[in-house]
Amino acid sequence: MSITEEIIRVAARGDGVTANGRYVAHAAPGDIVDPAGGLIHGPHHATPPCQHFPLCGGCQLQHLDEDSLRLFVAERVTHALATQQVDIGEVMPVHLSPPATRRRIAVRSAWAGKQFQLGFSTEKSHRIIDLRQCDVVVPELFALLKPLRSLLEPRLNRARQVQIKLAMVDQGVDVLIENWIANDLDTHETLSEFAKTYGLARLSLDEGYGPVPFYEPEPVTVTLGGVAVGYQPYGFLQATLDGEAALVQAVNDIIGDDTIVADLFAGSGTFALSMGAGRKIYAGEADLQASLALKAAAGRSGRTIFAEHRDLFRRPLSPDELNRFQTVVLDPPRAGAKEQVANLAASTVPSIAYVSCNPASFARDAKTLVAAGYRLQRIWPVGQFRWSTHIELVGHFSR
Repeated sequence: MSITEEIIRVAARGDGVTANGRYVAHAAPGDIVDPAGGLIHGPHHATPPCQHFPLCGGCQLQHLDEDSLRLFVAERVTHALATQQVDIGEVMPVHLSPPATRRRIAVRSAWAGKQFQLGFSTEKSHRIIDLRQCDVVVPELFALLKPLRSLLEPRLNRARQVQIKLAMVDQGVDVLIENWIANDLDTHETLSEFAKTYGLARLSLDEGYGPVPFYEPEPVTVTLGGVAVGYQPYGFLQATLDGEAALVQAVNDIIGDDTIVADLFAGSGTFALSMGAGRKIYAGEADLQASLALKAAAGRSGRTIFAEHRDLFRRPLSPDELNRFQTVVLDPPRAGAKEQVANLAASTVPSIAYVSCNPASFARDAKTLVAAGYRLQRIWPVGQFRWSTHIELVGHFSR
């Protein structure tokens, strides 16, 4: 007897899943898998806008419509928490970044025969997709790829691959080229002319010893919380401006009127600087350059922020240190904050705003906090990386 199966959800890696646990690539909720294994598109299956989908590894979900994209983002969080048996008080509406808003990307070069390619890697391989279209990146960054091809193609031999990292900053586009040694006068002149022609904010080279600015007509900054902050080549930034605003709003909603706040894994001050004046803020960060940039920006803006260069994995704040704060904000890397969360669990901090880019490590840490008497009041799911399986969220824990 022939049996058809319906796709009921999308799994963490982007495959559609049937009620029987069958995984189907590029399937949307409501799609039907026919007996021969073919896919009959349902009401939530969208036509991918990009010519490179699904080969390009930058996107996995262009076949989903807006409703199923939002559902995917929310379920990534709720499923992870359910696995850890953590109850959620309220799931806030999903924020989904629109197309053409990604402001920070890294592309690689490669030779395919006689063709020079520049773009993203295909998923799970080192093959490069030569980008001729990208619907997620801001136009200013995508527009630079063609002139960068023209710059690099005649100057790179087939054995050398470079990585180019681009970011939108206050002064325009910041460009970092890695693994390219510019050791002759002609190359230096060409690079200077290129930077001037395309109005770059900065052009840096990394020849294997760290980024060195080659062209920087004025100090490069990014604005965080209304304050210009010094920005190192390809330093961390939230993926989109609107996504950053959504995360900041959620954190500030949690802080409310509290005036004594800790910002852990503070970076250059995405959250600390957004809290405004009139608060006393401790900002702990392991990256020395980011911490120094935040300290300088706080001084210029008159904010009361104590920025400390501190590795919170090796030396997390102790329960006694944490007990001084009304709210603790933490925004750790993908691995989560296991050591710092253990000390939070032993503290009496009334309120925690946990910003995460990994639902799995967030759920693990949430289980520790809940076991210690905290309650997960609300979560805000945020899909900054549109059409990607990578998501972010903010969780509010309180005693």
